[in-house]
Amino acid sequence: MRCLGVLVVSAVLAAACASGNRGANPEGSGGVSAAASGSAAPASQTFGDLPSPCGPGAAKGATDQGVTDTAINIAYGDDRGFTGSPGLSHEVGDAVKAMIGWCNEQGGINGREIVGKFYDAKITETNNVMTEACASAFMLVGQGWALDSTGEQTRVNCNLVSVETYSVSPEFANGPMQFEAVPNPADETVGAFFSQFAKLYPDKVRKAAQYTTTLATENYSNRRGVVTAQQFGWNWLPCTQTVNYFGEPDYKPFMQKLKDCGAEVVWFNLSAGPQLYNALQAANQVGFHPLWITETNNYVKGFADFNSNGLADNVFVRTAYIPMEQADQFPAVKKYIDVVRADGGDVSQLGMQATSSFLLWATAAKKCGSTLTRQCMVNELSKIHDWTGGGMHAATDPGGNHGPTCGMLLRLQGTKYVQVYPQKTGTFDCSPSYTVKLPADFVTVKLNSDRIALNYLTDKAIKPQS
Repeated sequence: MRCLGVLVVSAVLAAACASGNRGANPEGSGGVSAAASGSAAPASQTFGDLPSPCGPGAAKGATDQGVTDTAINIAYGDDRGFTGSPGLSHEVGDAVKAMIGWCNEQGGINGREIVGKFYDAKITETNNVMTEACASAFMLVGQGWALDSTGEQTRVNCNLVSVETYSVSPEFANGPMQFEAVPNPADETVGAFFSQFAKLYPDKVRKAAQYTTTLATENYSNRRGVVTAQQFGWNWLPCTQTVNYFGEPDYKPFMQKLKDCGAEVVWFNLSAGPQLYNALQAANQVGFHPLWITETNNYVKGFADFNSNGLADNVFVRTAYIPMEQADQFPAVKKYIDVVRADGGDVSQLGMQATSSFLLWATAAKKCGSTLTRQCMVNELSKIHDWTGGGMHAATDPGGNHGPTCGMLLRLQGTKYVQVYPQKTGTFDCSPSYTVKLPADFVTVKLNSDRIALNYLTDKAIKPQS
């Protein structure tokens, strides 16, 4: 899922991110490393239907940068310190921090304790934190940085393998040495939600418009969405409205233009934050009441709380994840909520995405045993072609960089998200036709025969070995 987010990612994806009112560093102030240890849990420990990859063992050896006899040093982070939307994506870091503790309580990975260092990229400092992570981390695990393209050359040059929460830019989404639980590659996209929405509102999707911002990575995701939606009967009106990502003094003129254009559906591709809140309020003030379709990263408690007055009752959210409202029926979702809340963190769909990516990383790390190297991790991650994060989301192919062929639509009703398609709770609508291959001239990065972006690729990049 591209989340823009990352999802997420959301992209990612795109994608793909979540915003809230918590802006504090999850480790306290300034980059202190987080680790927790304790006695080993019973061997029967699981995460949903996934046997826990964590536990005691006899692994030893300084096998790669960041790996010692007793510890595995990883880097993670989000954009919570961005002043334009305080708390942005903080659920990502909350989830990874909690999962590090959950894993260490069982004995770590083959007996090695996981030590996580948190990096707040604050949107604009991605390359700075990437440079720091390159100096000491074994890998990036579960990070979610919206401007990931700005740190990609640095990451590739230092061979820092990534299992991110989401990818946004095409350079990173198809970059070398990167994997994610719910892939959102640049050369293909998932159109499930466009198809589902068109089935619910076949006439309205003929009068669709975009509401977007000046954020460069969002613009690329928007163009992908336009091309994808057209495959499912959508028609886009020529009245896209673009606001400054850092805010506008008045949003009413933008909403008035969408109204005058005759838009009945508006697509918004960023996370719930000032850009969306202000637009919804302005739309109401000018008497404009379209249906809104948004990305997965709008499935957050902060947005639901915002809707106490019903202004967002017409907002739909696409997802390939089981909604948290259904946690009692799905053990992996309940486990995620319990683990993060017990650690004092906030939960959201992006947090679930981070959790799934952490579990993906840990599963591969366990298989490497004592010989924990970046090469081994790339080898093992490349072999994983059926992944659900223990049952948190629809099946994906992380090793092949293919997203899900399933999805569902949620609608915000008051302060709760309600599943509207398919109607049966906890089920996904699936079809191979939902995967849309994007035309080569549309993809803004050049890919090799393995679908790897060539922008920063060097002969030193770690490639899968049989």
